[in-house]
Amino acid sequence: MPGKDVDLVVIGAGLSGCALVAALRRRGWCGTVHILEAGRGPGGRCATRRRRDDPLWRLDHGSPTLSFQAEPSGQLRELITSLENRGVVRVDHDPVVGLDHHGDVVEAPDHPLLRGPRWRGIPTMATVVETLLADGGKDVDACFGERVQTLSRVEESWVFAGGLRAERLVLSGTLLAHPRSLAMLGWQDVPLREAVPHGHDPVLDEALAWIAGLNATIRWNLMLEFPAIDLDPFPRQIWLTPQAQQQFGVERIVLQRQQQGRLGLVLHGLDDGALITPKTQPLLLTAQEQRLLSVLPELLRPWPSLQRLASSAHSLGVMRWGAAQPLDRGMPKALQWCNQARVGFCGDWIAGSGFGMAEGALQSSIDLAESIAP
Repeated sequence: MPGKDVDLVVIGAGLSGCALVAALRRRGWCGTVHILEAGRGPGGRCATRRRRDDPLWRLDHGSPTLSFQAEPSGQLRELITSLENRGVVRVDHDPVVGLDHHGDVVEAPDHPLLRGPRWRGIPTMATVVETLLADGGKDVDACFGERVQTLSRVEESWVFAGGLRAERLVLSGTLLAHPRSLAMLGWQDVPLREAVPHGHDPVLDEALAWIAGLNATIRWNLMLEFPAIDLDPFPRQIWLTPQAQQQFGVERIVLQRQQQGRLGLVLHGLDDGALITPKTQPLLLTAQEQRLLSVLPELLRPWPSLQRLASSAHSLGVMRWGAAQPLDRGMPKALQWCNQARVGFCGDWIAGSGFGMAEGALQSSIDLAESIAP
């Protein structure tokens, strides 16, 4: 959209970014919105892997469900009910089991993502973000495959490559503001800090200080295709106990039925702390793929029919999630909207109920919409 002025640019079309444009429309906001997303489509950690060689293949390679700390209420409840009524989500009662360090099936471990209610996207998790994006209305444009590397603030407007100008800016992640994330891309400077000098907006200064101190875990998710198999005896999720996670370097295994009786499987691999840079990432992706393939047969021992097929499973590669699970503490909600610089933030890394979950991502978007469209 070269040279066009819009009211709002949202960077990132994940769950929180798409939920924000939907929340703005529900509030009656009539501004124009442009979304810039580095991926090939909306999704973020709710993305679904599709294959050019197989149009029937759909594999949720990030989050398999929308997880909540407690039953939603207020506007969040209204949102979930709307998605339920349209057949976009259903309550997830699919079996979840645990796996201990001996390789034995045990009760699922106590984990925040498993304690409260969960919803599953129908037919896939990408359906959720696609629906929310569509709810934004005709005045929302999205540009995919567009990684923003620089930001400029000129005469009270946000200016992007190609001449796009916006009155307001929202980051639905920390990529353009977090030093560690920038190091993974080989960038030297924090684009948001370069655009707005220190002292121009005290709220933004405080927000950037918080973002610089945020911690999150990294995941290396291996995607596999299994041949046709009877899925009835298998759980939907296999969560490793803390000791097993330490031993195998895997958080969980997610199974997803495909067309024609096939099976998709995702290993959520844990990070080992190796330095990730543009130079090292290709080697790390290969190393992680080999590592995860090597531990898979042992992890599938309780399911012999799956274990027998592990060696013939077709690898679809590894997806690196750079901020798969925010840790410790979130950024205070009071810093979500920086009015002087006209920039805001949303995502599951904002403090509050549902921190680190889909609940937090959705609630932060609802809260931010109230600041943009009071």
